[in-house]
Amino acid sequence: MPSRLFLENFLQHAESSGEQAALYWNGSDFTYREIARRARRAAAEIERLGGDRAAPVCVLAKKSPETLALVIGCWLAGRSVLLPSPELGTSVLEQLLATAGCRHVLVPEGEPGSVSVRTVEPRKDVTPHTARSDTLLMLTTSGSTGVPKIVPLDPDGVQRFLAWACDRFDIGAGTTVLSFAPLNFDLSLLDVWATLYAGGCVALVDPERAADGHHLAEVLEAGRVDVVQAVPVFYRLLRDAVPFGCSFPARHVILTGDATSPRLLAELPALFPKARVYNVYGCTETNDSFLHEVDSFELAPGERLPIGRPIAGVEALLLDEEGRPVEGAGTGELVVRTPFQAAGYLDARLDVGRFVPGPDGSTYYRTGDVVRRTADGVYVLEGRNDYHVKVRGVRTNLQEVEHVLQLHPQVLEVAVVAMPDEVFGNLLHAKVRRSPNSGLNSLHLRRYCSAHLPKSAIPSSVEITDQPLPKTSTGKVDRNAVKAALVKGR
Repeated sequence: MPSRLFLENFLQHAESSGEQAALYWNGSDFTYREIARRARRAAAEIERLGGDRAAPVCVLAKKSPETLALVIGCWLAGRSVLLPSPELGTSVLEQLLATAGCRHVLVPEGEPGSVSVRTVEPRKDVTPHTARSDTLLMLTTSGSTGVPKIVPLDPDGVQRFLAWACDRFDIGAGTTVLSFAPLNFDLSLLDVWATLYAGGCVALVDPERAADGHHLAEVLEAGRVDVVQAVPVFYRLLRDAVPFGCSFPARHVILTGDATSPRLLAELPALFPKARVYNVYGCTETNDSFLHEVDSFELAPGERLPIGRPIAGVEALLLDEEGRPVEGAGTGELVVRTPFQAAGYLDARLDVGRFVPGPDGSTYYRTGDVVRRTADGVYVLEGRNDYHVKVRGVRTNLQEVEHVLQLHPQVLEVAVVAMPDEVFGNLLHAKVRRSPNSGLNSLHLRRYCSAHLPKSAIPSSVEITDQPLPKTSTGKVDRNAVKAALVKGR
């Protein structure tokens, strides 16, 4: 995001409305003046790092007031920030740091505004890639392979998104917006950065208590939240925690990330009786691209909640299996161009097949999602055209998880399947055939997965066997048979 715009606005809020709350966190307010003070202290420490000032730094910490101040401090010091998940395995993180050319990993520590710095030695086997000079934030894709793609956010695109989000959801001075998603998720562009840009207050959910529905209710009540954006699991946890008849005064409620069950959708009006409710769709590479304001909270059997229509400025195409455009009503892979999208991945070699030329000559993004367009132009997400599924709101590729498991020297065969789960969308199950006399067990494999996969891609259950896995007629592992046996055994 352009430093002169976001930072000028943020510092102006700290100067003119310094005692206004910028953050709400575990029962306490943190003012704009306090967060600015911490950010300036962090910036002073970052400026003393030396080395190439154009090189990005990595902020590796869970969401907190200290982490937000550190990120802003990096921008004050003129540094681009790589913001990966703090739960990545060591080998995956090292690959990301080398790809981005990061020499320093920063973590808030000690007194407010203080920074712990770890220096990273460059790797000779990885060629670093450089983002455009005014890029200040780089996010990563879900990285089911254990090596996520780095997405440098286009500064102009982010600025357009901040303006759109503030206008569409009435975010301004005095508005409180809930931040449930991890800071490294693209959802934080609205929850955190758009809110601070507009002079509002961010009500932070403590990552350590994100699965506690009572904590979520406490934040909504004590934080006086006006805008809520979260994946369906948030609303499910909240509904299960609060007594019947309890409601919250939010004005806007946004669903995102996963399919919403009919039961959960029907319960939202009671939870948020004053709110307009939306379903949004987007990718890290494009940010939000579709919006649907919910006008009926009852879904017929088999009916899906639409993702709606393209946001103003978004161009959308559907391509059939032959890559030909689908005209009118029909189903195909969704290909989009948005005012907010990245120009490509940090490693441009990964753009092939994803960032593609469109009919007007501009760059479009192939989402890999299968979408149905109705006769009246409403879009409905049907699923993936490959082995991608959503786990806890994170897109995860089953084949790539299998690939990581297959690299273990004591694994002969593996099948990973997704089992539907009302709370988390899907949970992964792995069935593994081990080498004879290896002694491999599920605990060992889970530790292996923790080092090589992001948290969302780690199978929730692992079944070890000494027998060959079921095969299809062509000799390939039959995932459908594995899944059917798992369903039957439950």
